[in-house]
Amino acid sequence: MVADFEALIAAEHVHVAVNPDNEVLGFIVFYPTDQHVLLENVAVKASASGQGIGKALIAFCEASARKLGARSIKLYTNEKMTENLSIYPHLGYKETGRVTEDGFERVYFEKVI
Repeated sequence: MVADFEALIAAEHVHVAVNPDNEVLGFIVFYPTDQHVLLENVAVKASASGQGIGKALIAFCEASARKLGARSIKLYTNEKMTENLSIYPHLGYKETGRVTEDGFERVYFEKVI
């Protein structure tokens, strides 16, 4: 991962899920581009998996995208992330293509909002 998290945080593109004790449970990175929002990254702490945190973070991204007037949310994942390949369609995302980029086999998804 080569993301510049310091710059992403400064630009307010990183959003964090915490528990009542302010323990970080997960995060999401997204930002507007053209007529859509790019969901760049979503991650949940292993010990918090299965609690709906990832789904809540994605719902937050979708609500924020609507407020921004975006037409859709786009994202991509590595084809080796087989769990993601089934989660995103379950959340209403449609596969839009598969390409090799930067040495990775990427699967692109989009959800019209």
